[in-house]
Amino acid sequence: MQTLANLLVMSGLMNREQVKKVFEAQKKTGDPFIKTMINLGYSSEEKVATFLAKYFKTEFIQIDKEDIPIPVLNLVSEDMANKYQLIPYKKVGNMLFIAMINPANLNAIDDVKFKTGLDVIPVVTTESSLMNSMGTYRKAHTQVSEYEDEDDLDIDIDLDEDSDEDVDDIEIDFFDEDEDDFEVVGGDSGEVIIGEANLANEKPVVKIVNFIFTKAVDMEASDIHIEPYEGLLRIRLRIDGVLHELIKPPLNMITGIVSRLKLLAELDISIHNIPQDGRIRIRVRNKTIDLRVSIIPTLFGEKVVMRLLDKSSLQLDMEKLGFEPDNLEKFKNAIHEPYGIVLVTGPTGSGKSTTLYSALSSLNTEDVQIMTAEDPVEYNLYGINQTQMHSGIGLNFARALRAFLRQSPDIILVGETRDAETAGISIRAALTGHLVVSTIHTNDAPSTVNRLIDMGIEPFLVSAALNLIQAQRLLRKVCPKCKKPIVYDEQTLIGYEIPPEMLKGYEVFTAGGGCEMCNNKGYKGRLAVTEVMPITPKLREMILHRASTSELRNQARKEGMNTLRDDGILKIKKGLTTLEEVIRETAVME
Repeated sequence: MQTLANLLVMSGLMNREQVKKVFEAQKKTGDPFIKTMINLGYSSEEKVATFLAKYFKTEFIQIDKEDIPIPVLNLVSEDMANKYQLIPYKKVGNMLFIAMINPANLNAIDDVKFKTGLDVIPVVTTESSLMNSMGTYRKAHTQVSEYEDEDDLDIDIDLDEDSDEDVDDIEIDFFDEDEDDFEVVGGDSGEVIIGEANLANEKPVVKIVNFIFTKAVDMEASDIHIEPYEGLLRIRLRIDGVLHELIKPPLNMITGIVSRLKLLAELDISIHNIPQDGRIRIRVRNKTIDLRVSIIPTLFGEKVVMRLLDKSSLQLDMEKLGFEPDNLEKFKNAIHEPYGIVLVTGPTGSGKSTTLYSALSSLNTEDVQIMTAEDPVEYNLYGINQTQMHSGIGLNFARALRAFLRQSPDIILVGETRDAETAGISIRAALTGHLVVSTIHTNDAPSTVNRLIDMGIEPFLVSAALNLIQAQRLLRKVCPKCKKPIVYDEQTLIGYEIPPEMLKGYEVFTAGGGCEMCNNKGYKGRLAVTEVMPITPKLREMILHRASTSELRNQARKEGMNTLRDDGILKIKKGLTTLEEVIRETAVME
């Protein structure tokens, strides 16, 4: 509250003696600062609200004069609205506008953001106007039955076990898309196509979208891909890291399907030539799933990719993720250091976010403050302050990091170290007593050092700040139901550049034969292979003298580091995966 008081003093609305008296009165009444200063007669509601709106470059409105839609109101609970003295009143795309008395209350804005998953835009109102609007909640309670199908604005897929029709029995009635399905109106300024919203709600379109969602959840897919090509529409699911074709509807369904998804994600269905991003929340078989939606224009229509985020399946136990005990011990030792940087590297889809969430989960205690900068925030973790990046308003990793350092955190997570500015601030944070964990895109652990130096970070800073670098990949696991013995002959091993002596004594391995449980793929689930490189005194010295990647790798291996390929071969010996999987995801490192 001291910050708000300083603002009001600098504006001339108060003097320091008045501020002192407000603080003294607050101790007796427990009322908020603004309410107390107004009760003491030091200013008026309108003057304070007008100043705050001008200072924070936002609007001043009398919220009790606004017509608030009930579904928008229900995005924020009445308890939260009363607690923070705010009320949501308008939703545009992924933006939620909230009227509040004190827009400097960043905790309130963050809590609403994480509760709703939306970008929060604060505007200023007066306390009397806000209190009058709180009656809207009582009105909403009397109308709840009218909105029972819009509970939390979830999209309720009515295809659960109690449904009259099983998902496998759904009939997909395709329809011919004809120019007559659209009404074109407009004038000299250009044509406006209407009717797409109706097309999106046609029963065949709704049914096929529900079918896709349900199959994706049932088959434990991580992504849904909807791809239009010349004369072909292909829908694929990514399962255990590999794309599998689901169905091929007629190409003329693409407009209806994409429009339906845009409506669910609350995107603009009239825009077709620029990328759009949004989120959808669905319930399938009593399971709530968030979908991160990305739509981009292509030559033959709009391509849609949806990432399925199921918090109930988020695995935070690193041992169950496949980490070998010695690698896990090295990683845990590094993240329990009081300061320094821990970097996790690998391509998209290699489980880096899950590893970092697991690390934070183990560090999340009552006496520790953890702050994260993420793009996007995939899962909301209790007790951790998570901030969504927003490039449209200039909130990037570097800017968030600077702000974090003024909040006195103990541990900072940076979603990705993309540039020299972010890397430089992270290193300064690590050298001033903070533990920083982040991801970076490199092929293996040793090459990360020179990636940082190439960004422009001085070797002495890299040497001093780094605690540990971990590279990782995800391999498909052999299906436990249909696994069978298999023998790799010596010639096959040599062809895969694997010395036969590495598998000596392990001539018989396992592979999946294909069954109903794994959809005849032979694989079910995934596990991590890791390459863990603690930064030892010898490695610090080598970094300081700009050692090459191969020199760092050789020294790390002398000190006990197993490469990704080494860890993969260990998984083969344990019968957890196959030689083909290890070769596909790892490379030989000389």
